[in-house]
Amino acid sequence: MKTLGEIYLSVCQSPLSDCIANGNITKVNILNEARLVKIKVDFPALIDVNELFTVEKNLSTALNAHVRIKPHYKSELFNTTYFPQLYLSIKREIPSVNGTLTNANVSFSDNTLTIELQNGGKSLLDAKGFDKALVNLIAEEFDLHLSINYTGTLEVNADSDEYKEVIKSAEQQMQREQLAKAADFYKEEEETSKKVQKQHSENVTEEVEIREGKFASPQLIQSSVRPLYGSSIRGKMVPISSIAEDSGRVVVWGDVFDIDKRVTKSGDKNIFNFDITDYTGSTTVKIFNSIKDCAPLDTLKKGSTIVAMGDIEYDKYAGEIVLNARSIGTAKKVQVCDKAEKKRVELHMHTNMSQMDAVTPAGELVKRAYQWGHKAVAITDHGVAQAFPDAMKAADKINGDEEKIKVLYGVEAYFMDDLVESVDGAQNTPFDGTFICFDIETTGLSAARDKITEIGAIKVVNGEITDTFSTFANPEMPIPAKITQLTGITDNMVKDAPSQSEAVSAFLEFAGDNVLVAHNAPFDTSFIRKACENMGREYNYTSIDTVAISRAILSDIKNCKLDTVAKYLRLGDFNHHRATDDAEILARIFIALCTRLKDDYAITTTAEINTKIAGGDFKKLRTYHQIIIAKNKVGLKNLYKLISFSHLNYFYKKPRIPKSELVKHREGLIIGSACCAGELYDSILKGKPWAELKRIASFYDYLEIQPSGNNAFMIREGTFNNLDELHEIDRTIIKLGKELGKPVCATCDVHFMDPTDGDYRKILLAGQGFKDAEYQAPLYFRTTAEMLKEFEWLGEKKAYEVVVENPNKIADMCEYIRPIPKGTFPPNIEGAQEQLIDITWKRAKEKYGDPLPEIVKARLDKELNSITKYGFSVLYMTAQKLVADSEAHGYLVGSRGSVGSSFVATMSGISEVNPLCPHYICPKCKHSEFITDGSYGSGFDLPPKDCPECGTKMDQDGHEIPFETFLGFKGDKVPDIDLNFSGEYQSKSHRYTEELFGKNNVFKAGTIATVAEKTAIGFVKKYEQERGISFHKAELKRLAIGCTGVKRTTGQHPGGMVVVPRTNEVYDFCPVQHPANDVNSDNITTHFDFHSIHDTITKLDELGHDVPTIYHYLEMFTGIPVMKVSMSDKAVMSLFTSTKALGVTPEDIDSKTGTFSIPECGTPFVRGMLMEAQPKTFTDLLQISGLSHGTDVWLGNAQELIKNGTCDISEVIGTRDSIMTYLMHKGLDPSMAFKIMEIVRKGNATKLLTEEHFNAMREHNVPQWYIDSCMKIKYMFPKAHAAAYMIAALRLGWYKVHKPVEYYAAYFTVRSEDLDGALVMQGQKAVREKMNQIKHKQSVHEATVKDNAEFSTLQIVNEMMARGIEVLPIDIYKSEAKMFKVEDGKVRLPFSALPGVGEAAAIALAESGKHNEYLSIEDMQVKTKVSKSVIETLRTVGVLGDLPESSQMSLF
Repeated sequence: MKTLGEIYLSVCQSPLSDCIANGNITKVNILNEARLVKIKVDFPALIDVNELFTVEKNLSTALNAHVRIKPHYKSELFNTTYFPQLYLSIKREIPSVNGTLTNANVSFSDNTLTIELQNGGKSLLDAKGFDKALVNLIAEEFDLHLSINYTGTLEVNADSDEYKEVIKSAEQQMQREQLAKAADFYKEEEETSKKVQKQHSENVTEEVEIREGKFASPQLIQSSVRPLYGSSIRGKMVPISSIAEDSGRVVVWGDVFDIDKRVTKSGDKNIFNFDITDYTGSTTVKIFNSIKDCAPLDTLKKGSTIVAMGDIEYDKYAGEIVLNARSIGTAKKVQVCDKAEKKRVELHMHTNMSQMDAVTPAGELVKRAYQWGHKAVAITDHGVAQAFPDAMKAADKINGDEEKIKVLYGVEAYFMDDLVESVDGAQNTPFDGTFICFDIETTGLSAARDKITEIGAIKVVNGEITDTFSTFANPEMPIPAKITQLTGITDNMVKDAPSQSEAVSAFLEFAGDNVLVAHNAPFDTSFIRKACENMGREYNYTSIDTVAISRAILSDIKNCKLDTVAKYLRLGDFNHHRATDDAEILARIFIALCTRLKDDYAITTTAEINTKIAGGDFKKLRTYHQIIIAKNKVGLKNLYKLISFSHLNYFYKKPRIPKSELVKHREGLIIGSACCAGELYDSILKGKPWAELKRIASFYDYLEIQPSGNNAFMIREGTFNNLDELHEIDRTIIKLGKELGKPVCATCDVHFMDPTDGDYRKILLAGQGFKDAEYQAPLYFRTTAEMLKEFEWLGEKKAYEVVVENPNKIADMCEYIRPIPKGTFPPNIEGAQEQLIDITWKRAKEKYGDPLPEIVKARLDKELNSITKYGFSVLYMTAQKLVADSEAHGYLVGSRGSVGSSFVATMSGISEVNPLCPHYICPKCKHSEFITDGSYGSGFDLPPKDCPECGTKMDQDGHEIPFETFLGFKGDKVPDIDLNFSGEYQSKSHRYTEELFGKNNVFKAGTIATVAEKTAIGFVKKYEQERGISFHKAELKRLAIGCTGVKRTTGQHPGGMVVVPRTNEVYDFCPVQHPANDVNSDNITTHFDFHSIHDTITKLDELGHDVPTIYHYLEMFTGIPVMKVSMSDKAVMSLFTSTKALGVTPEDIDSKTGTFSIPECGTPFVRGMLMEAQPKTFTDLLQISGLSHGTDVWLGNAQELIKNGTCDISEVIGTRDSIMTYLMHKGLDPSMAFKIMEIVRKGNATKLLTEEHFNAMREHNVPQWYIDSCMKIKYMFPKAHAAAYMIAALRLGWYKVHKPVEYYAAYFTVRSEDLDGALVMQGQKAVREKMNQIKHKQSVHEATVKDNAEFSTLQIVNEMMARGIEVLPIDIYKSEAKMFKVEDGKVRLPFSALPGVGEAAAIALAESGKHNEYLSIEDMQVKTKVSKSVIETLRTVGVLGDLPESSQMSLF
């Protein structure tokens, strides 16, 4: 093993004293999570622990981790003189024992260490476990197992003179120590205080325009510090990155990025944890104090800037070092501002919607541009427009009714030139003429900077090779090593070769005036053209590019590289990357291509090639970056079309926009040349001739240049030697702009907001495997001054032109436009309003009589007025038609969400929930009675009653749900109608929607999946592991937070359908695409996340659900309509608190409730709630449903109120609507009740409830516990949704109690994916054994997701069997494919219940069994056409019985 000295020297670059250095390392433990390194060291002699602490500190700093050295000695070295060293070690872990052992005498004999206390304190030592810690430490260091004995003054009488003297002495000693510490801590401050004060008064920097030097990262304004908590803050501030475990007392500043506040169990103290960063690192600031003393800390929030003074200590709970704060102050940071008189406009900006590449949300970037006074800013993500809604929302908030900031909506497109011609030049030569096929080797890729090293050429006459040409050329520059490695050509081989002009002249003499042929001809001819230019010789050759021809006519080729084409055409192997060999294979390729052109396209001359073949397979075309910005509404629509085409028709690895489409849809668009990945920059880099560069540049409306740092990677990679060479590209772009009259604009290519945000992008790129992730280009949003400084090398005038004037001109060319139009655009159904009114009034009168009761009429009038006024009739009628169609096909539809708040929805057949107050209604004479005093929460809870008019038993209905929760208090909120269709019918409902509105007007609702916090943490941890570093947990969290929200992929809502009116195109609202860019998908989704267009165009939620499907089978099996079952059955109600109605005991089914398989009520969490709450009414069940779906509504809230007897389940706040109705019954104004409900249900009570709200509640006798409960709520469930769930629960519960066989058959027909039929066939004992196996796995946390799902299913199977219901085995003639059949009061298993029997096989077996009799297993396989493995599964479980293997014996 190595010695400690060797390790220390290698890490800290300095030696240790011999006594420590000679320690042998025997064990090293590395705990990555805690960033802790434990080193066990054998020392030959006792070591002073203070020296070890110093070594630990230095190693901790060097390794960026917490290092602990565990010394180990021989047993015989132990003696009492070492006790103070042991005491110091323990005191580091248990600081509070300080002083208790002062002057203690220690002796050691008979394996007992006796400690004679002088000052008392034994109770404290016992409480802190000092003796145990000491025993363990001695055992660890000396391998001795001792016992501890205390003697002397064990405790001191507080009133005795002796005690007072000791205390006085201790206090004086403590004061002396504190003064000494304070002297050291404040020494530097005291020495320089006058100087600092002078600097503060004379030269305080509060704003900067250029972030460089120390201002490259955020800086604190020290004079801005104001006390908030604790004593005054003094001491020199240190960077968070410098903090180590032994830093002691420090002062740091930081921005708060996370807050955790907890109350102790005693209820009288707060624990605050503030995660802060100063952008050198992050740490956690911890405060533990009384609620009163902590009160000022409640003013801090995320984004606050604080200064903290306190002690650095290891926190065992956090598993990390934290700053235990003694004082907290607030402070301000130096602000970054833009003070330019005329400010720049950013035309190239990426948001977090640039997939896994940029990190800042569009709204924040727009806000920053406005804060800096920029009049406009462009949003140009890679290939997408998904940030447009966020940018628009931010701009709307800023602008109000004015035009304060203009967002330029654009995209950085992946542009491909599909109009590239195969032939360049006017010479027309027949294929039986003469062609020169040539290839060159060069020192690099740029004709402007690099040179030719070899030329090879082949003459082809009438399809035959007739002559060859070959020469080296002296490049008069060193050949790069990577080029030599590629071609094999060395400097020595070309040193005596002809010069560039001699070699090219010889080649041109060989070529004569014939057509040149090359593979990637623009590259090869650019070098020949450049050489001619240098010689003063005219270049006027026609050239053919075999790459373009191959791309056009070899449609199934993987790529168009020379060797790939040769292999595709079966031309054999060759010595690739040598000019002569490449030229020879090229000649053979050209001959083969000419043959195909003649045979397949009837092309016989060079002039016909460009006109008769198109650009070919777009997947083989190179893509370039290109900025496209919409000038106006026409341009925006064209942009949406181009983005749609790129995703639907031209997607290959990325969404590509072909030039042919761009030319067709260019109206209203401004096109910029983009960055170094743009076509123009690339062409300049490759040294294309001036005429070609002008042709390329002329396509663009403006040309783009960027800061040197953006392209510094080219210097790093050796493309350029220095900045001046790099600037030459920009000079060329500026020259082109001047010659062509095109504005040149300086842009940042923004990928993050501030320089320090580059850390987040670094993590993202590293997580995707980018090797250069560490070398983050400075792609941050710059001020005008910063950009002018970047381009000062151009001179003041030119820099101002490209940075300020020209970008402003581009911005001025663009109108103020909205990416999503204002208003609502519902689809059109002819006469929808009249139909809705007619259906609603008709059904209302059928139910309640004519004339209608006033309460019914008033509700209908109120709702229909809002629905018709704001144009929502079509949405209602669409839902009505969808529900009616489903019911016509035998499937009931369930409602979700708050649609049940609408009585019109109930009367038109959309919802089964009646939102009127509880009431009786006579089905015969229509007499009605309404309960309006709040004494009942649901009509289902009313006692049975006969009609006083005709004696008929009256129906009970109504759940008191205000309409306002659906359409808002003014009735103008866009409604969201969510419907649960049977999973078996869902696809039909989608097709019916297309029939109603037209296939081209209906799209799936798109979704955008972003990096979640858990994924982001994974990225950061991977980054740590790959680089062998360890972050503080707070820093890990900061980096993860910075990566969250970045787009990963797209998808589709499970049932959302978006309908565009026939009067519009979808491009009037957004682009479209395939979900997750799956080109094989038949689905087309909205490009925007559906939430962003929810209030503009109609979205229908047509979700697939199991309950309507179970209803379907229950009606099939029993003949009893679901709508006719009782909703007030006492036996059914008892299921929620007892198993009695099932005829089993709780022990039989391991549950005190009978709610297994009842939707929303069968999970362990909800069953626990049921037992605690003991619901007795349907109203109570609504509360349970609301509480189980809300956030911070049950746990720590309603649960506690019920436990301590404050109230019962009927009184707690369960659903959002109950707040409004409760407050109205208390006498509050409806508008006030609505406001309070809206604030509380969204979790904003602590922020938005004011004294006005509190006073209104208190004045109307709302109890304090109710108000306190409101303050805790984060999210509340709608009562209508809860009612829909519980109505389904009661309906299914009725069949479970009264038709159990049919119930389980229906349930398992729909929900059997986790049922193992082979196990079920073995009986209840086998089922129980399997449940016990999974239970054991669960107890040791080894159960998989599959295990847990199977366990839930087995609970229901066990319940069924416990009720005495027999399960019949699979029968090859009687079993269905998927349906569990009711047969003689028993349940017959279907084929699909067997693992290994898929749906197709199950259907084949069931259908065949109905029409055939099998002579043998062999005969069965032939008739069913199922696989041998399926037959083997049937044999294994005993389904095949006595069926013989073969049919031969049956012949006799």
